[in-house]
Amino acid sequence: MTRASVNDLLAFLAVAKERSFTRAAEQLGVSQSALSHTIRGLEERLGLRLLTRTTRSVATTEAGERLLRNVGPRLEEIDAELSALTELREKPAGTVRITAGEHSAEAILWPALAKLLPRYPDIKVELTIDYGLTDIVAERYDAGVRLGEQVAKDMIAVRIGPDFRMAVVGAPGYFAKHAIPNKPQDLTAHNCINIRLPTYGGIYAWEFEKRGRALKVRVEGQLVFNNTALRLNAVLAGLGLAYLPEDQVRAPIAEGRLIRVLADWCPPFSGYHLYYPSRRQPAPAFAVLAEALRYR
Repeated sequence: MTRASVNDLLAFLAVAKERSFTRAAEQLGVSQSALSHTIRGLEERLGLRLLTRTTRSVATTEAGERLLRNVGPRLEEIDAELSALTELREKPAGTVRITAGEHSAEAILWPALAKLLPRYPDIKVELTIDYGLTDIVAERYDAGVRLGEQVAKDMIAVRIGPDFRMAVVGAPGYFAKHAIPNKPQDLTAHNCINIRLPTYGGIYAWEFEKRGRALKVRVEGQLVFNNTALRLNAVLAGLGLAYLPEDQVRAPIAEGRLIRVLADWCPPFSGYHLYYPSRRQPAPAFAVLAEALRYR
């Protein structure tokens, strides 16, 4: 059915219900002559007379009455459904699927969700922790969270966190037995707690930079994990040095449970971004979540 056919049916229904071209034309915001021309065109295409016109009134024919009885309610159902969609915009609902790394989920997403979800009980969030650069389109995620430098250029990216730094830390008990490293290369002589990341093809090389000089150091140690929590537990236990987000070790450093080293080799870098396909129209629930996460 063409768009013109739908418009013609709507015009017919207005005349049939009002039983007046004058009132129907006012309702539709068109002239009486234009409305009359539309109805004649519809009748010609159907090969049936739908309305009987007199100087005083308008009545439906048998065919017109059948059209009014059978098609009218269906168009009303469509109109009601469109109105319901408008209500969804005003009252967001539905499931939002997001893939993110562990640190961004704990530091950025969780605090925002804890505030947002009680205000929007009809919004559901499915959060998957994944260190890989997931294809959010193929895997049917609504969005992903990654560092700004990792977001593909064909995605819309919304900054959701500040720049942050990494920190090399060790427990006082560990440094009681090992020398404090003065430069990144010194780490090769230490027991370092590693992380395996699929995005780097294996064990992550610790990244440093100073005065424009970038350096990656592949460290060795007894422990390799694929999450942040266990690395933090291990370094607090004095089992080696760890390379962790600064915000996760700020409190233990302030409390004297950890000692930070090589701080001058760990400059700030681009923070986390929420990203999603540029060609996708965000659903109301997703739009609310994205706005709540936006970094200000």
